[in-house]
Amino acid sequence: MHNGRSRWWPLVAITLGNFMLLVDVTIVNTALPRIADGLDASFTSLQWVMDIYALALAALLMVAGSAADLFGRRKLYLAGLALFALASLACGLAPDEGVLIAARAVQGVGAAAMFATNTPLLMAAYQGRDRGVAFGIWGGTSGAAAAVGPVLGGVLTQYVDWRAIFLVNLPLTAVAVWITLRSVQESHGDRSARIDWPGAGAFTLCAGALTYGLMRGGEEGWTESGTLLALAVALLSLLAFVAVERRARQPLLDLKLLRRPTFAVLMAAALLLQAAAFPYLTYVGLWVQNILGLSPVMGGVAVLPMAVASMAVGMFGGRFLHRLAPQLPIGIGLLLIGAGPLLHVLLLNDGSGWAVLVPGLLISGLGIGMSMPVLVSAALGAAPPQRAGMASGAVNTFRQLGYAFGIAILGMLFTQGQQSAGAHAAPGTAYVHGLTRVSLVAGVVAVIAGLLVLAVVRNRGEEQTAPAASGTAKPGTTGAPVATAAAGSNAAGSNAVGSNAAGGSRSDVGDVPVGADRG
Repeated sequence: MHNGRSRWWPLVAITLGNFMLLVDVTIVNTALPRIADGLDASFTSLQWVMDIYALALAALLMVAGSAADLFGRRKLYLAGLALFALASLACGLAPDEGVLIAARAVQGVGAAAMFATNTPLLMAAYQGRDRGVAFGIWGGTSGAAAAVGPVLGGVLTQYVDWRAIFLVNLPLTAVAVWITLRSVQESHGDRSARIDWPGAGAFTLCAGALTYGLMRGGEEGWTESGTLLALAVALLSLLAFVAVERRARQPLLDLKLLRRPTFAVLMAAALLLQAAAFPYLTYVGLWVQNILGLSPVMGGVAVLPMAVASMAVGMFGGRFLHRLAPQLPIGIGLLLIGAGPLLHVLLLNDGSGWAVLVPGLLISGLGIGMSMPVLVSAALGAAPPQRAGMASGAVNTFRQLGYAFGIAILGMLFTQGQQSAGAHAAPGTAYVHGLTRVSLVAGVVAVIAGLLVLAVVRNRGEEQTAPAASGTAKPGTTGAPVATAAAGSNAAGSNAVGSNAAGGSRSDVGDVPVGADRG
């Protein structure tokens, strides 16, 4: 451990990488119209530019955590930074939409390695009170990424070029690598563990095929041969994943956890929350720039109220929220997340300006600030202590999948809504039809998820009396402290990928102090 001020350099290195990978989801939103013009990209291609990053991150998050335990967290973090930088360079130089999409996929692979190692590296670098401070700062910058991303993307797009949103990562990554090499020590988890490559492969194929099938179905029709083939591959891959995980000695995801009603519902809530809260902002961004004529900077400012409200709740209400039974802030938060887009449905019309979105964005932001910080700690509390790391990786994975599926499904609804306006409708009318349909579905999904959480989820003490899932605890490990760290790291609130802790490390079940969630 370093002395004095130098002891905080590991926090700087890890926080910088985390900030970059989270910003790179939302930073693209305000640049989409300029990307479409610059590369002559189709609407479906723009969806993939958004989606493939989150999809790669989700598919590889759990296996990246296992690899980090085995090969070294610092080593994998550095590899992730290097890959992220190279992919960012490729994005910035992309000559066409195909290269940009492929580079974004590689960027997501690097982000998975970075995200999975964040929390284990922080836990290895800090102890006691310093650990609580480190997690508080790390979580605060994670929440800030949601607010900064759209505005930063707008500034770079408007005053430099859309390619700058990717190229800006190069100097930042270089700084993060340099500080990591000088200040971060290597650490490992269970080095006798084996990586579940068959499970990871089946899971990745399932997620990718399902996303492709949803997008193709919306574009080509649900009975089209390519759509049916993709959905069939997704189903077969899911069956293969279940078969592999049931037989694996060290599975990627212990399926017995899903027998616990609280845990299963929290995984569904993580997926539906992310699908309902953030993807529709992509289509809001297209509307305010393409139809209302806002600049990229103002396009970013237009969606800022959600992030600001979420961060305010996280900063000023975090301590109170963590004292409640988890089903209350999560369930009520989801109801508020749903109320926001449902309010858009009531207020949006052909003559609306961007300010009509502000009340709904504020309400949704309050819901995100209530539910997001508690969701991770509740999921960890619903799992047995020896499965805390796995539970953390699982809830993060379901959240990223929710974003990826949300982009695909809401994009399909947006297109159908535009078409329903009629071929002779004005572009503004068609956009409003599409946005209204997207908002309606997002709102209803969040409300259903909130009611499900309130009906099924029970507090941590009640859930721990359920039969334990299989697994052997390491000596001296506990579940609740890890849950506390996960909650604390995420206290600042919202972002599209997620500001919560622990990517996928299954064995890093350290002694995080209770104060870690106070930041």
